[in-house]
Amino acid sequence: MAGKSKPRRVKHSPAARPKSLREHLAAIVDVFPRLTVTVLADLVADEFVFGEIARVSREAPVLILKHRDRSVAPGGGANAIANLAELGVNVLPVGIVGDDEPGRMLLQRFRQKRIPLAGILKLRGYDTVTKTRILAGHPHTSRQQVVRVDREPESAPDGHALKELAISARKYAAASDAFLISDYGYGAASPDVWNAVRESLNGIPVTLDSRYRLMAYSGITAATPNEPEVEEALRVRINNHGERLAAAAKTILDRMRLESLVITRGRDGMVAFARRKPPVAIPIHGPEEAADVTGAGDTVIATFTAALAAGADAEAAARLANIAGGIVVMKRGTATVGRDELLRAIAASA
Repeated sequence: MAGKSKPRRVKHSPAARPKSLREHLAAIVDVFPRLTVTVLADLVADEFVFGEIARVSREAPVLILKHRDRSVAPGGGANAIANLAELGVNVLPVGIVGDDEPGRMLLQRFRQKRIPLAGILKLRGYDTVTKTRILAGHPHTSRQQVVRVDREPESAPDGHALKELAISARKYAAASDAFLISDYGYGAASPDVWNAVRESLNGIPVTLDSRYRLMAYSGITAATPNEPEVEEALRVRINNHGERLAAAAKTILDRMRLESLVITRGRDGMVAFARRKPPVAIPIHGPEEAADVTGAGDTVIATFTAALAAGADAEAAARLANIAGGIVVMKRGTATVGRDELLRAIAASA
């Protein structure tokens, strides 16, 4: 891979498209194993602690849980990385973990998925971002989240660490078909690091999922914010109003000079916007009542990015991302969607 001088680009021309939408979407997914995507990410460890309800405490009006199980899954930007790997994409992660148990467990999960670790810095004294969810339930019943505890670094990564991230990202970008930024606000994926990388990208698609600073980025191809993130970025209220949503999308497209924008809307599906094309409203895939929405946005950005890297237009990429998101919200905890699973869902879709 180090000897690659130009990114591989695989495109589907309209003339080569299969006859049906199903066939077209499946053809895009078939390209995924031939793609490489670099991900600049805030890496998060999602910890789940499961407890069986024993009784109510005499000390306070709270439940006493008998510990039954514990698991750690890739969360935040790490979940987007895991989703790309499950889709068959060769993914190159760039980020930071601490020299602590959550960091080690996160790296172990990546090793199990055969995800390269060379671009991940392991820093002493740095706390791996960890989100601990306590879930309670009775035997043979669904477990419900009762509280979440977040553990975060006391300060953002220093300048030396950020320079190391930029060096790794530039190196990987030269061998990639797309570049994904997963910014959860913890400092590893930031506009500053992106600005140090962007000149080396050679025209590949760049996608952005930014929780708090969507408008701080420039030189991006596409973004996939949810509706509340759009409202916060523009300081507007959309309130399920179609014209306000379209106006907000146009503002973001113009200010950020994006080629496309996908706004996710929970049970109302998503809307894909592209320059010089009418918006496309896409209803949710599957049941309206989700089992667990944890990490669904990571699945959406991962699938959308892979599809753009394969040469799909914004609408087709959004439709694939919508199907993948519909699959993952029916799973408990932080979950991923496999390539074969996505193909089966495409074949069964309306």
